[in-house]
Amino acid sequence: MKFGSKPAPTADALRDKVVAVTGGARGIGFETATQLFAAKARVVIGDIDGDAVGKAAADLGIEGIELDVTSPESIEAFLDEAEKRVGPVDVLINNAGIMPVGPFLNYDAALIRRTIEIDLLGVIWGSQAAAKRMVARGHGHIVNVASVAGRLPMPGLTVYNAAKAGVIEFSEALAAELADSGVAVSSILPSFTNTGLISGLETNRYIRIVEPEVVAAQVVATVIKPQVRTAAPRSMGWVHANTIMPQALKRRTRKMTGLDHIFLNYDSSSRAEYNKRIGQ
Repeated sequence: MKFGSKPAPTADALRDKVVAVTGGARGIGFETATQLFAAKARVVIGDIDGDAVGKAAADLGIEGIELDVTSPESIEAFLDEAEKRVGPVDVLINNAGIMPVGPFLNYDAALIRRTIEIDLLGVIWGSQAAAKRMVARGHGHIVNVASVAGRLPMPGLTVYNAAKAGVIEFSEALAAELADSGVAVSSILPSFTNTGLISGLETNRYIRIVEPEVVAAQVVATVIKPQVRTAAPRSMGWVHANTIMPQALKRRTRKMTGLDHIFLNYDSSSRAEYNKRIGQ
């Protein structure tokens, strides 16, 4: 089922802030850029798909730059170009990510490496590149898009679970390290979102699906009022307690909700386009 409501951003809080969004050509990234632009921020989006990022940027009337988050050099070049075109980046939103699903024993080494490089290392490299610039200026904000999957280990999501759990803990550690520098670090944990990531998956009344607009609105609200860790929607904040639940209760809950099999079995034809894009 789809649920959630948009938090209301403070009027003019983002006016003229320079915000860069990775993975901005589609899905949560594009919707986040849309809402930021509507709030009068100066927005730059980056994406590995050069054609898609060019079209998305043109549709919004913002700057779009080709970006490969698996390359620290590409990230540095992206920030350099964003600064050249728009100005020093006040906020970096590390949103780029992929979500392979299916039995772990079927994953090849290239897919495992690619998932970790995009979903975790891309966040780490992006955070480091942005933080160096922000600390030197004495202010800035890094927002890392994780997932509730970083708190809910599930069969069929093993590598994604690992990467997103890493993003959550990395973000909190970096937030503590930079606390006195004027640079804030946040992580956003979206629930499963109605984008290509969930194509071909059979959901049910227990699996909460939200629209990209809801997640993007929480990202924008967090940019306005930084918090170390926020679920999107906020009603999913209970997932943090999952880490201390007894294993027997976790097993019963997965079985009751269908989370024990949903990500192992999917409609291959419905997911074919997304799998091709992520290299699965």
